[in-house]
Formats: sequence, C-alpha cells, structure tokens
Amino acid sequence: MIKRFIGWFILVPICAVMIVFALANRHVVSLHFDPTSSLNPIIANVDISLFIIIYAMLFIGIILGGTAVWFTQGKHRKTCRKLSKKTKSLEFELNEMKQSAKKQMSDSSLLSVQDLSE
Repeated sequence: MIKRFIGWFILVPICAVMIVFALANRHVVSLHFDPTSSLNPIIANVDISLFIIIYAMLFIGIILGGTAVWFTQGKHRKTCRKLSKKTKSLEFELNEMKQSAKKQMSDSSLLSVQDLSE
C-alpha cells in the first residue's frame, strides 16, 4: 500500500516535472571536453540538447552513488552470509540431535517391552 502511495503521489509528479523540464530545455548547447584550448581542442566539441546533458549527469550520479553504497555495505553482506551459514549448520545439527533422541527413545521403549516379556 505504501509503495502505491509513493508511486502515485510522489514519483508521478516528479516524472511530470522532469518531462516539462526536458521540453523547456530543448536548446542546443555546445559541450566542450578540452578545458585548455577552446580554439583547437583535442576532443571535438559536441552540440547536444541541454536536458540530455542534465539527465546524463543525473544518471551518472545515481550510478556512482549506488556503487558507493554497495561498497560500504559489503561488510554487512559478509556478516549476513556468515550468519546464514552458521544458522544452516546449527539447524542441521539440531535435526541430527532430534533424530538421535527419537532413536534412543524408541530403543529404550523396545528394551522396556522386552524386559516385561521376560
């Protein structure tokens, strides 16, 4: 329910604003990659719409931020993997102990029945 609320009341208006922004900034700008020489650049200048540059920088920022968060959370993922392995081994050990206890209980009940019959 919360995801739908976020989707409809927050993300949809943000997308609408971004579309209006893109339509308002369709002007072509010259993109320079060589800061030292504007007359004879090493890399050719590119003429591109302003909103494409802004959206590309936004996308690159999202990718870099996500990568940074992924690297900083590595220790938490490692701890989670260790705890998961430990939990599985303890569950396996517990099941073995339960089976051995059941076997001992059935063996002891058989012995008591045999003792009564003698």
